[in-house]
Amino acid sequence: MLKFASIIILLLNIPFYSYSQRNDSLFYSGNYSIKVDSIKLQGNKITDPDVIMRELTFGLGDTVNSKILEYNSNRVFSLGIFTKVDFIPYRENQCNYILINVNESWYIYPIPFLNFEDRDWQKVSYGLNFLVKNFRGENETFRATAGFGYDPNFTLYYDRPYFIREQNIYLTAQLYYQNALNISPIAKELYGGDFYQKFINGSIDIGKRLNLFNKMDLFAGYNYIQNPVFIKGISASNERIDRQVSIGGSYTYDTRDLAQFPRRGTYAFASIQFNGLGIEDINYQVANIDLRKYFELNSDLIFKFRVASRLTFGSLVPYYDLSDFGFGERIRGYYNQVMEGNDSYIGSIELNYPIIKDFDMSFNFVPVIPKSLLDYRFAMYFELFSDSGITRFWGEPININDFSTGYGAGLVFLVLPYYQFSIEYAINNYEHTQIIFGLGTSF
Repeated sequence: MLKFASIIILLLNIPFYSYSQRNDSLFYSGNYSIKVDSIKLQGNKITDPDVIMRELTFGLGDTVNSKILEYNSNRVFSLGIFTKVDFIPYRENQCNYILINVNESWYIYPIPFLNFEDRDWQKVSYGLNFLVKNFRGENETFRATAGFGYDPNFTLYYDRPYFIREQNIYLTAQLYYQNALNISPIAKELYGGDFYQKFINGSIDIGKRLNLFNKMDLFAGYNYIQNPVFIKGISASNERIDRQVSIGGSYTYDTRDLAQFPRRGTYAFASIQFNGLGIEDINYQVANIDLRKYFELNSDLIFKFRVASRLTFGSLVPYYDLSDFGFGERIRGYYNQVMEGNDSYIGSIELNYPIIKDFDMSFNFVPVIPKSLLDYRFAMYFELFSDSGITRFWGEPININDFSTGYGAGLVFLVLPYYQFSIEYAINNYEHTQIIFGLGTSF
């Protein structure tokens, strides 16, 4: 009896998998576990192989299974330069191979755009966006934007992941101009109405990728902020024009599988920025903390949560740099309500369930458009969510009853790698409801 039980235990620990025969090769499927003897790339006509290989969590001699390959496939897809990524394990000539097959996306976009500033459909900007992705096959990005309408703006942006390849050092640089409507209710009250502020910014960021999941950045910038009149607080200096230098640093830990819509992993970010450095009496600091966690409760159901805070320090923080909700950061249920303070705190939880699971689709019947612009990964998810947040000025207590909380349900549409959007129904503490049309995903 003991011998029979031992045989059963041994059988239960044998990994079960299946082979499919194709061109004298055996393709693994099911519950397999194999040692990697060789890795092959296919389809990267422009992309440097190292761009793909540096995202892998395994190497030659390591053991992989279907879950590990799925995770790595999503990591490569997260680069945003492929419309399709397949990891195909097979056995040939007594060796186990991993074939990584990619379809490259379209990389040059001289196209007009229509943006909704701060995700607000009443704040429409339009213009021309010239984007070059994966420049020289090294995942470099160059973008030039000319925007008009609600907030006229001009941007030049350059990102180079392989600035110093041997040291894993990357470089990001940006020049930015915007003539923007003031967003601070306090500043509006002090001025006596709406007014525009002119922002000109130049910044450079040099970072180092420490390993697969960790990176650190050092950045510096120069900011020119022009106000129509001098009012203390609207300006950080003693003039109507602020000229401030800034320096800072950040740390990022990121194990997410799919950056565009994560299903599992952790994202943690912390930064500190020193503004003014005492020049022209400007001297304040801004810190950011952001923690996100993603779980697969089963093969379909995704649970995720986020806690984040933006903190300011110094003798005088100008109103244009206060922490706020109602613009880039929002609480669903209070989506368009502006809240501001020196510090902000927000927490969110979500459950996502696929109505239509991820699948690849292609519109090859349109002959005049390049095929790489007609290939997508599509999915639709049902979501339940809750957001809760608060802003406070220095010296004000934080009371749990003062948090603004909203909750609701919605549909999230993924058309990757290009688009994500959602339709959500939210209700807040006061049982006020709203329908939200959002671009991108919540977190």
